[in-house]
Amino acid sequence: MDIRHLQYFLEVARHSSFTKAAETLYITQPTISKMVRNLEEEIGVELFERVGKRITLTDAGWVLFSQAEVMVKSFENMKIRLADLMELKRGKIRIGLPPMVGASFFPKVIGKFCEQYPGIELELLEVGSKKVEADVASGMLDSGVVLLPTDEALFESYSFVNEQIRVVVHPTHPLAEQQEVSLIELSQERFLLFHEDFSLHNRIIDECVRVGFHPTVMYKSSQWDFLSEMVAANVGITLLPQTICRELDPRRFHSLTLVNPTIRWHLGMIWRKNAYLSYATREWIRFTKESLPHMKSKAPSSE
Repeated sequence: MDIRHLQYFLEVARHSSFTKAAETLYITQPTISKMVRNLEEEIGVELFERVGKRITLTDAGWVLFSQAEVMVKSFENMKIRLADLMELKRGKIRIGLPPMVGASFFPKVIGKFCEQYPGIELELLEVGSKKVEADVASGMLDSGVVLLPTDEALFESYSFVNEQIRVVVHPTHPLAEQQEVSLIELSQERFLLFHEDFSLHNRIIDECVRVGFHPTVMYKSSQWDFLSEMVAANVGITLLPQTICRELDPRRFHSLTLVNPTIRWHLGMIWRKNAYLSYATREWIRFTKESLPHMKSKAPSSE
């Protein structure tokens, strides 16, 4: 039995006629008669009582009629919903964005996406890069932004920003007169850093250890504006991307170029390699790839 058997049966029952049902469905009368006969043989009961040219439903026919209407309607609704998904009228995408990434790059992109695809729901999870990576790998998130490089065996990605991390100090700090500073010169400073869920935290700590010191970390936060305000209160220094530093008030902060070594803020959108991507997620990746500045792309086709 397939859905066509039920559709043909319903038309015959509604019209009480094989001929009229055939005309409605644009098929021949022998074809619809054969389909109904096959259905009767498969389920082992007669569905119609045939008296001359007149046909009426049997008791078994009435039982099937009521159930078939529900099944055919459900099938038609399923086709509509699938069509909506493929035409991007509906859908839901779960996206992970580290806080300073979301604030700096995504409000306009999200606004344009929602305007173009009002039926697609975006569920945003604002967490650190390491949490984003773990949740994309587990399937809890469809895509997300992380600090690159990432595990190419697990993820596809494209890069959309690659810039230097700068050192932010209070205007009265002794380093404020300098344009650049080496990492080793910060060995006696009090650091204000993102907490451990952020890949940038480990990257900074690792670079400090590599040049010969363990940094004194006074505070950790998930919010760059809290870290900058702590610098403004002269509690310590912090390290922030160029994009964020451009937003800081030069009367309250001074930022220096970090050298020997430089630390890069290299961001990319990731999604699971060799995993099923919904039509909405594919379109999100394509849309952001075209909307954001990017270095290198590996986005899947949205077709």
